[in-house]
This record gives sequence, C-alpha cells and structure tokens, in this order.
Amino acid sequence: MLRFLAAALLAACGAHAAVAATRTDTITIQGNAAGTQTVDAAAGGRVHAEYAYNDRGRGDHITADWTLDDAGRPTRYEGRGNDYMKAPVEEHFSIAAGTASWHSRTERGEAPAAGAFYVPNNAPPEFLGVLARALLKAPDHRLALLPAGEASIEAQGSVQVDGRELHHYRITGLGFTPQPIWLDGEGATAAIVSGWFSVVPAALAKGLEPLQAAQEAADNAWSARLARELVRAPKGGLLIRDARVFDPRDLSVSEHTSVLVRGERVVRVAPDAALQAVADAEVLDAHGRFLMPGLWDNHQHFSDVDGLLDLANGVTSARDMANDTDAFLKRVARFDDGSEIGPRVLKAGIIDGTGEFAGPTKMRVDSAEDAIKDVDWYADHGYVQIKIYSSIKPELMPLIAARAHERGLRVSGHVPALMSARQFVEGGADEIQHLNFVVLNFLFPGVQETRNRDRFIKVAEHARAFTPDKPEVREFVAFLKAHHTVLDPTMTIFEDLFSGDPTAITPGLETLAPRLPPQVRRAMFAGALPVPKGQEEAYRAAFPAMLALLKSLHDAGVTIIPGTDALAGYQLHHELELYAKAGIAPAEVLRMATLVPAEVMGVTRDRGAIAPGKYADLLLVDGDPSRDITDIRKVATVVKGGKVYDPAAIERALGILPRPASP
Repeated sequence: MLRFLAAALLAACGAHAAVAATRTDTITIQGNAAGTQTVDAAAGGRVHAEYAYNDRGRGDHITADWTLDDAGRPTRYEGRGNDYMKAPVEEHFSIAAGTASWHSRTERGEAPAAGAFYVPNNAPPEFLGVLARALLKAPDHRLALLPAGEASIEAQGSVQVDGRELHHYRITGLGFTPQPIWLDGEGATAAIVSGWFSVVPAALAKGLEPLQAAQEAADNAWSARLARELVRAPKGGLLIRDARVFDPRDLSVSEHTSVLVRGERVVRVAPDAALQAVADAEVLDAHGRFLMPGLWDNHQHFSDVDGLLDLANGVTSARDMANDTDAFLKRVARFDDGSEIGPRVLKAGIIDGTGEFAGPTKMRVDSAEDAIKDVDWYADHGYVQIKIYSSIKPELMPLIAARAHERGLRVSGHVPALMSARQFVEGGADEIQHLNFVVLNFLFPGVQETRNRDRFIKVAEHARAFTPDKPEVREFVAFLKAHHTVLDPTMTIFEDLFSGDPTAITPGLETLAPRLPPQVRRAMFAGALPVPKGQEEAYRAAFPAMLALLKSLHDAGVTIIPGTDALAGYQLHHELELYAKAGIAPAEVLRMATLVPAEVMGVTRDRGAIAPGKYADLLLVDGDPSRDITDIRKVATVVKGGKVYDPAAIERALGILPRPASP
C-alpha cells in the first residue's frame, strides 16, 4: 500500500514534489487562530517560508530559506528569528565537497552528506512535509538524519475532506511517538494536525474532525498495543516481601515488611515473619529496597506519551490542569479501562476571558452567564476543580469561584491580570498555580498586566528584593496560611526560565538527555528568557530567591503540592530535588508528593499511603529517597492498582536508552 501511494504521488509531483507556488496556512492552538505560515516555492527546489504565532505573548517567529536536491533532501538551509520565549534564533546548514556542516545556537557539526537528511532545530512546520516527501522517495522509505538518528514513513490510508483526497502518513524517528502528516494528491503538505497545535490551509481550518479522527484511531491502536505488552497483571494476589516501607503519615520506614495485594487494593501490611507465603499470590522479593506510595504530579497537561512517562517514573496519580474538552476525556477513559497506560487523573477545567492573550481553551467568557455555564459544564463532566486563567475579568472571578464551590469544585489558577494574589484568595480561590504569582503580589499595583511575558520578566528583575525577613513577605505568607491556601509552585519552570543560558540542557535533565532519542534530545535545551543587558545579576539571583520563598512558605505551614507543567515523570523527580535544595527535609518532600495531594483533593480513603483498603499504587526504589531525595530517580518497579510495570521496558518501547548502572 505504501509503495503504491508513494509511486502515485511521485508520478504526480515530478522531481521536486513539494508545495504549491505560494501557500498561506493558518496556525491554530486548541482551535483558536494563533498565527500563519507562508510558503513560497521557486524553480530548482528553492523554498522560502515564514511562520509566526502568538501564544499568550510567546511564540516562534522564523523566516527560513532552503534548497532541495532531486531526492528532496536539503542542500542548504538558513533560518533566523526567535524561539517560543523570544530568544534569538540563527541556523545554517550547507553541503560542500560531500560534507554537510551545520551550526546554530546549540549545535555545531560536520558529517558525510551522502544519503542523509538534515533536520533543522527551529524550522517552519512546512519542513515536516519536506521530510515526508524525501522519505517517500528514499529506498525503503527510510533516511539517516543529521545531526543524528533515522526516520521512516508509513502510509495510514486516506480521508475525503471537501471533495479532496488527503493521504495520512506517520513518520517514525522524530519523537517518542510516530508523527502524523497529511499530503494531498499532488504530494503537497495538506495539514499538520494535533489537539494542541495545527497548521492547515485556511480552507481546511473548519474541517479537521475527520483528520483528527483518523490520527486518533492510529494513536489508540499504538497505545493499546503497548498496554498489552507492558502491563502485567498477577494471576492471583501479589505479595511484596522484605521491603522497607515508607509511611508518609508519620515519616516512618518499616524494615523487613510485607505488603499483600489482591485485585487493585492492599489487603495487609505486616512484618515479614507475620505474613508468610500466601496461596495463589505471586511473590515479588524487594530485597530490602524502599517501597513507597505512588507519586503525584499535580500539574500536567496530558498528551501523547505523558501517561507512559509517568508510570515509568512512579507517578500513579496526577491532575490535569487544562486540556481540550474532547480527546482528553477519551484519553482519561482509556487510562481507566487499561487500553492506554497512564496514571489516575483528576481533571481541572480551565476558564479564561477573551483577547490577544487568552489561554488555549474554547472556554472563553466575558459575561457572568457564560462563566456559570462553563462551570456547570465542567461539573457535569466529572471535573473536580476550576482553573481560572489570566484574562478573566476581575469582577467575574468571585462569581466563578462561588458557582464552583456551590457545585462542589475547588478553585485555583493563575492570578488574573489587574488582580493581586491577595485579591484572588479573597475572591474565593483555594489554590494558586505557579510561585511567580506570589512574587507578583509584592509588585502589585505597580505590575498589573500579567497576561504577557511580564509575569516572568518582572519576577526575574525583582524576586531577589523579597526575602523571607521582609515584613510584607512575612505578612502575606501568614495570610496564605490563615486562608488555607494551597500552592502548586512548579519550581522547575522558573529554574529553566531564569537559568540565563538557552544553549544549556534544561536544568535537571542533564543526565537524562543523552538517553533520549536524538531528535527528542535536541529539544531539551533550556527555554531561558533572554537576559537584558544590565539585568544579569538580578536574573542570577531570581531563582535562589524563589527557593528561599518556597522554604519560608513551607516553614509557615502553607500547603504545597508538587507539579511540573513540563516533561512528565522525569521532571517531577527534579521538582522534588529542588524542594530539598530549598532546605525541606527529604522525608517531608516525599509526604508532599504522596499524602498531601490526596488530602488536598479529598481522596485519602483510596490514596496517599500503603495501608489496607487503599489502592495498590506503589513504587519500589533502589536507595532511600527519605534520606537522599536524588534516589527518587532510581525507580525499579511500579505498581498501579495491583498491576505491575517495568520502567526499563517502558523506556525501551519509547526509544530511551537504559539508565546508567549505579556505582
């Protein structure tokens, strides 16, 4: 089937099967128009493209020129502009005397050019179409990639949209999962579609449903296969013997302890001597390793392989803090029925206002009537929390909170622009996402417009001024404690933003990055803010100041629950390491990542500790993270609902290299 479609496309397209002479695409984020891509093709394989989009004041703007050979491979590429966080981008690739050379902000290298395809770091989306067409021409539809890796392409069928037949392909080798792309009958790029970010001709912008449905079917089949291969359900019970069991309720560690699991729940926890061999129970010998309740990530946005990455790293419970209202609900249902690997997910529904900086959601409101309607929709669809976003009119915020509380939902969010964090809590918020909004409270009313990058930049400039000994800091910390306000600080985000070096690997991922597939690894460079001249010292001091603020909040008894808003699983481990770096005892950090979220979300009957009657959501760790929090990375075995997961097997399935052996 693939060879037939490829031959047909090549016959129709000729030697440079590429794009229409001039084409303008619409870029959408969560279905909302966010930017454009313009592609101009000339004779001789020369192409010029420009794309730009706005995502709440952030977003790439790239202008690029490239030339292709007769096989559709780039012989020259020049790109310039800015990345998502507005850091400058300049990238060059060329071939001379059979040698390919490239350099950009983060890479520089040379390699033999024969038969290889260079993948730029910050290319316009159209370059995915360039790769697809080159793969269709290549022997066995496979190409070596530069700087590293290999890609292949597979046909998935076709779909009729408005009388046009569009062909669905999946490219393997660019990420953890196959990358879908659509080509038309002449081989031109027809659409790049996802639930989050889509690039399509304006004529197709309203007809994406059949394309999304076809992609979803292929993705679901891939996920279901992995669920069959990577999950093991013991035939009888499961008896874990000789474990060192951590109890976050009193921070104790019980040596030589056994845990008996039947079905999805723990039925007994006892000393090894008191719990001998059990008929029909499979025995898992812990050999004295550390057994603890499953971790929580309290700030995720699920897509693609997040569920797999969570289970590979011991995350068995999570909160999704904003997502689409269609595919996401189906994904959670698959997590629950076992046809896709993922944690137990509690859902928070986002509501925002309108305007240039509105968030990535269809739930955008300007009136009390519409706001109440959206709260009710979320409540009716099993959500447990409302997340208020930055463009909500301040006068609507208390109305949303009141209705949410009336429907039994918690209320959290970004502090809306033109409000302070104090006003947000007084208006009924139970929780604040992101620690920068606590710092911004001290800058109010001088800084009120926080829908744009100022919510990061102003914090970077001024965070060092608000030390825990300052009266205004002590007073606000006491205010949060008195109001039982919960904080979801996402510290890894700010370490990354304020690192000052966009050419460095994202902090905390330095040892992981070399293990990742090559094209995934290239995306692991920091999303650091550009540092204005004269602000170098302020930026260097900003993150240490935020760690000190985090410690003062914890010491005052403010409830803190860890979340990432970043790479699933692995980055949660680093989030916990940052809490310990701030001075919080490792055992306390483990309690914050297990029991405390269960208490906050009202699910302690089922989660938060290893005890009879609770879900058998556990992880076995080589080491003792209650003493050295970095041992939390050494996850050996994960159990969710009595089913057993091998982290190493999950990583192999995603193309992640094995973890280095412990010394």
